[in-house]
Amino acid sequence: EKMSNSSSITQFLLLAFADRRELQLLHFWLFLGIYLAALLGNGLIITAIACDHHLHTPMYFFLLNLSRLDLGSISTTVPKSMANSLWDSRAISYYGCAAQVFWFLFFVSSEYYLLTVMAYDRYVAICKPLHYGTLMDSRACIKLAGAAWGGGFLNAVLHTGNTFSIPFCQGNTVDQFFCEIPQILKLCCSDSYLRKAGVTVLSLCVACGGFLFLVLSYVHIFMVVLRIRSEQGQHKAFSTCLPHLAVVSLFASSAMFAYLKPPSILSPALNLVVAVLYAVVPPAVNPLIY
Repeated sequence: EKMSNSSSITQFLLLAFADRRELQLLHFWLFLGIYLAALLGNGLIITAIACDHHLHTPMYFFLLNLSRLDLGSISTTVPKSMANSLWDSRAISYYGCAAQVFWFLFFVSSEYYLLTVMAYDRYVAICKPLHYGTLMDSRACIKLAGAAWGGGFLNAVLHTGNTFSIPFCQGNTVDQFFCEIPQILKLCCSDSYLRKAGVTVLSLCVACGGFLFLVLSYVHIFMVVLRIRSEQGQHKAFSTCLPHLAVVSLFASSAMFAYLKPPSILSPALNLVVAVLYAVVPPAVNPLIY
């Protein structure tokens, strides 16, 4: 009975940005502009780092990976939303929705782990400069980046499998412009509450662990930087850390709000704004910050 229930949903309906045609087209052009900016900015970073041998350092190697992940995450959500606005449609197929959840989670989780790795890289560079060459050699960098991508993949498999194995009986309307797990879980039958809670707790532990590591890294970094005698040295240290800190803050604060906000603040407009802040804005803004 449960199987027939969830498989009877062949498509989901995504939240439209607007009902009026002019506003739909405005949304299309706005998203197209952001998408092209993200493609251009991240494409330039990838090309510059790949082509310039002076940039073959750990910091830029991780930045190259960050740009790849940004391109992946924005390409998972924005083109479909643009197409729906253009064709005045809201539909996404069941498997299309599952694929969107998987790829988005894969890119976003990997990015979160990579930002944690980048904090470790900055920590070693500033707090243990003499050991930097040995601690962050090319093999170590490849392992760390691989761990970030691998962690994102495992996270995506786990959550996508868990979400789409729960039967849906609350309709098929997703209150978001892309398939986002918190919104899909609202459509689940009420008896799967425990699994929903399990997913949330697991995500929280992983997210908080990474966040704690980031905060501790930066506390150490700033303590060391403030001890540097020369103003030029301080400036150089801050200039390599602040872009990373800005990217992390934007990404983490909006994503945490989206996934942890209490159900009482459930205005679709607010959900939409927050989702744009953590899913659409960072990939376009990260290249500018860096």
